[in-house]
Amino acid sequence: MKKYINKILYVILAISLFASCTNDAEITKMGVINFPQTFASSTNTVVLNATTDSTSVISFTWPAVSYGIKAAVTYTLQFDVPADTVTTTPWSKAVEVIVGKDILTNSMLGVDFNKIAVNSLGLTSGLVTNMVVRVKSFVDRPAYSNAVTLSVNPYVPPIVVVGYPSFWVEGDFQKWTPASAPTIVSVKSNNLYEGFVYIPAGGNNQFKFLNSPDLNHLVYGSGGTGLLSTDATAANLSVASDGYYELTINSTTLAWTATKTTWSILGDASPGAWTTDTPMNYDTANKVWTVTCNMIVAGSFKFRANNAWVIDFGIDSNGNLAYADNPFFGYTAGLNNLTVPSDGNYTITLDLHIPGQYSYKLKKN
Repeated sequence: MKKYINKILYVILAISLFASCTNDAEITKMGVINFPQTFASSTNTVVLNATTDSTSVISFTWPAVSYGIKAAVTYTLQFDVPADTVTTTPWSKAVEVIVGKDILTNSMLGVDFNKIAVNSLGLTSGLVTNMVVRVKSFVDRPAYSNAVTLSVNPYVPPIVVVGYPSFWVEGDFQKWTPASAPTIVSVKSNNLYEGFVYIPAGGNNQFKFLNSPDLNHLVYGSGGTGLLSTDATAANLSVASDGYYELTINSTTLAWTATKTTWSILGDASPGAWTTDTPMNYDTANKVWTVTCNMIVAGSFKFRANNAWVIDFGIDSNGNLAYADNPFFGYTAGLNNLTVPSDGNYTITLDLHIPGQYSYKLKKN
């Protein structure tokens, strides 16, 4: 009798295990998601210039993708160059623009489309180049539309230097030539002047401030520690060593500062997260700071000087660089951190050589 009962138990156990395996297979089985290949653009040729910045230059449409369940589908536009879509890792360098959940169309302004073309994909200004675009859908896994090829002629907006009130920095580092001296400016015309000057090695690191790019007006030399003087016999100003300096002047009190800086990025979008700075390198030819590194979209970062939260940049509501911390200007509340549009390897550029018009670029490699 005992043997009979044991046999029954074995049979029941075997049936239970079989049913469990069958159910597991049904639960984990993933069907193929088909993205209808009817993704389309309103045009296949886009010519960009200053007049198209604020107008819609192209729109995209696509059909809904069914995942077989009741769930919102997130759609994302992917932009790339043709050569990067036929590699062993196709579309891995694509720039992504998240459209949203269950949205089946997207229209782009010229300024945004131009940023993707020039800043993100590195297309050459004034040169007609092909770009490819597709849509990615996602619920629990991605599906992709057909790709559309676009002929794009992008442009780089000319740099228009704003005529802020200025001081010229004439020195040994630029052969004491007032006409070609770099400047620091007062963006708010409030007697507070600030800007960055690179002083290379090999000189005596001496300079003076001028209120005009000539020697026929006021020349500011040393008035003692941290102060300026307009006395014609005043000694030259100087810094201890070569380097990249933030210079400031309060023209009311005649106080001035020189802060040597190196720059880095820090944040959970960057390799060092919020604990270790990723250093940038100064490009003397192009007058910019750059770094190439892997970045992630699920995070953010800031630019900061000297590995400290003393001088650092965030961005304002218009996406422009703005000081979050700076001893000369104080703290600015309400700024945002910077982000990248998608995971990948980026060359990040910080440009501080035009005073009052600081900028940055993110180029996916």
